[in-house]
Amino acid sequence: MDRLSNTVRPYAWGSTTAIPALLGIAPTGEPQAEMWMGAHPGAPSRITRTTASGETELALTEAIEADPEGELGTATVARFGPRLPFLLKLLAAGAPLSLQVHPNLDQAREGYADEEARGVPVDAPHRTYKDANHKPELICALTPFDGLCGFRRPTEAADAMEALGVDSLKPYVDLLRAHPEEAALREVLTAILTADPAETADTVAEAAAAAERLGGAHAPYARIAHNYPGDPGVLAAMLLNHVQLQPGEALFLGAGVPHAYLDGLGVEIMANSDNVLRCGLTPKHIDVPELLRIVRFEATEPGVLRPEAAPSGEERYETPVDEFALSRYTLASGAAPTGLTAPTPQILLCTAGSVTVGELALGPGESAYVPAGETVEAAGAGTLFRATVAA
Repeated sequence: MDRLSNTVRPYAWGSTTAIPALLGIAPTGEPQAEMWMGAHPGAPSRITRTTASGETELALTEAIEADPEGELGTATVARFGPRLPFLLKLLAAGAPLSLQVHPNLDQAREGYADEEARGVPVDAPHRTYKDANHKPELICALTPFDGLCGFRRPTEAADAMEALGVDSLKPYVDLLRAHPEEAALREVLTAILTADPAETADTVAEAAAAAERLGGAHAPYARIAHNYPGDPGVLAAMLLNHVQLQPGEALFLGAGVPHAYLDGLGVEIMANSDNVLRCGLTPKHIDVPELLRIVRFEATEPGVLRPEAAPSGEERYETPVDEFALSRYTLASGAAPTGLTAPTPQILLCTAGSVTVGELALGPGESAYVPAGETVEAAGAGTLFRATVAA
């Protein structure tokens, strides 16, 4: 078992206070958006191992590469290869993230192979597929958490747009009311993303001013427009469900579901991939033809997940993926230790109180990596999240 030293990513949309407050440290004044825990090559966690020559600090990626089966277990390597298949994060949104969607596994493999065959550099700004993996993800709220998730009914989106009283939105309103559901959503999103940028910027400015006057259910769009003035993603956001999570509630984002996080602190887990197709709220490249191939154009109710009780005090967030499983333990002072031994690799994250994992004492925001099969127990008074590979 190893204590993890993790990298905090300073993305512009990050909160300046949420992660420092959890860690009990002073804010720097700079945004602190995500703390990564795992073996992603972009920012792997670091551990300290004792070797014949003494204590050595190394990246978790290096430890796994040196002994994949010893670290991950035979079954995990057989299923996913010699890599940790998930990435765990603390995510702190102080401003809206980009509106985005993720491919399914077949789409990711096809897209990656196509761009490789065409010789598109993997670091090119117009590159769409960074790897051949899908990227399902789950966000669990630690504070009240706002987001957008999945398309709402076209008639509901039409009502929201019409209420703004902006003439240039009328063509979108008419399309949303005139077509079958899938066709309406497809045509309107296509029209928004391919419209003249200058005309769109004017429409967004008028819509934002109207949303600010109306407030209520329109308030999130005014805030989004404040952060992304003139961006067509402001209009695309009006097609989506607005979701407000309470602490302990979660959202699962599967392939093809457009989404964006707006505000709040949460624990996020995802398949270890960088494949993101953006729909707006970003200066980055938007591959409209590929995006339209990937998006699932269907209205859905955002499925808010609550943990399901399991033996030994475990509360599981059930998801339909193999790469990861997330659960939560609420530990009480004086209670018997909770056994966490598993045949799969684990990352354990304390989010409240004080928890002892093996010989490691973890406070809020601190984490540990447990190799597959290593005996481990947890005790103390606090909240512990457990990330591992689905059984």
